[in-house]
Amino acid sequence: MDGAGGGESIGNGPGTGPGGGSVSGGGGGSGSGGGGGSASRGGGAGGGWVTWVGVAVAAVLGAVVGGVAVSSNDPDGSGEPAGGSAAPLPDTAQTCAATEVSAKALPSVVTISASSGQAAGTGSGEVIRSDGYILTNNHVISLAADGGQVSVLFNDGRTVPAVITGRDPKSDLAVIKVDGQGELPVIAFGSSEDVRVGQPVVALGAPLGLSNTVTSGIVSALDRTIEVPGDDGQTALLVSAVQTDAAINPGNSGGALVNCAAELIGVPTAGAGIPDASGASGGGDIGLGFAIPVDHAKSVSDEIIETGTVTHAYFGFNLITVPANQAGAGGVFIRGVVAGGPAAQAGLKTGDIVGAIDGSPVTTTNDVAAVTLLKNPGDTVTVDYIRAGKAASAQVKLGAQP
Repeated sequence: MDGAGGGESIGNGPGTGPGGGSVSGGGGGSGSGGGGGSASRGGGAGGGWVTWVGVAVAAVLGAVVGGVAVSSNDPDGSGEPAGGSAAPLPDTAQTCAATEVSAKALPSVVTISASSGQAAGTGSGEVIRSDGYILTNNHVISLAADGGQVSVLFNDGRTVPAVITGRDPKSDLAVIKVDGQGELPVIAFGSSEDVRVGQPVVALGAPLGLSNTVTSGIVSALDRTIEVPGDDGQTALLVSAVQTDAAINPGNSGGALVNCAAELIGVPTAGAGIPDASGASGGGDIGLGFAIPVDHAKSVSDEIIETGTVTHAYFGFNLITVPANQAGAGGVFIRGVVAGGPAAQAGLKTGDIVGAIDGSPVTTTNDVAAVTLLKNPGDTVTVDYIRAGKAASAQVKLGAQP
């Protein structure tokens, strides 16, 4: 995994999930061009559905347009991803008026088509600025990143070409833009701080290319850490993801998860399906969908619109899981420090075991990668570590990803 601040190798090892499961490629996704049909990969936007064999239950987890690997962060085999909030019983007396929510939100939700050569795929997006900027997932449009075509189908039936403003493979977010369409209806933004487990939500998008599709459910859990394969064999990370049981299927990627006020609270990005006997996806949505939280999506999209790119924070060290003979210490093992980098300047050394950052326990390398996505270059974090059996801490001023 190219994580923990860009250019830093901190993966758990190739082909393995955090919970000890294996990751392997498959087919599926809302794309065409290779095998045709809604269940073919075809090189469409994203990759194929993949199989993740979990600690207790096998599941097929994939991006909800072209399919990407999803693994929950479950280092202790408990079945509860680390950092995930258990879902209390929802307030069943509170439900969204889906017709009203749809009337408010659908005009700003679009269907996105991306193509390159014979390969094509569809996904979803939402207008975030009236002058034509649209938020979506990177894997929805990455197929067209090198000379391909992107088009947008609006709620009123217009289909127009779009250009890629910028994309961030590490967080699986992107912004595209259409021109000459006048004043476009813009989706309202909610706040991640106001999202609660059990609250009703509505998902809007184009599953399997079916535009203007609306489903409803609740927020099932918060603060999931979801790892998904990204571009060029690298890995993207969904940080503090919102889990929902609103139906999320291939093609919903990049769309809108909204609250009862029709305010965006998440960008649906990944979903799960039960595998068949061969290990391939055996069906559609099973009530396990994951969305990038709105605050993170807004921060990334704002930077893309302003600069065309995203600069991530950087520690300047290489991490691996703690070797078995030191497993009792917990944390992650520093196997290399970049000379002159932020970690080196703070006094961290090869062989140190990182146990916490800003008081939050570090149990996998993804915990460190998440920090680099949520923090900014120039921020200072407290790193608690163990060296030669003795506890210590260091103040690390994060750099910018090289």
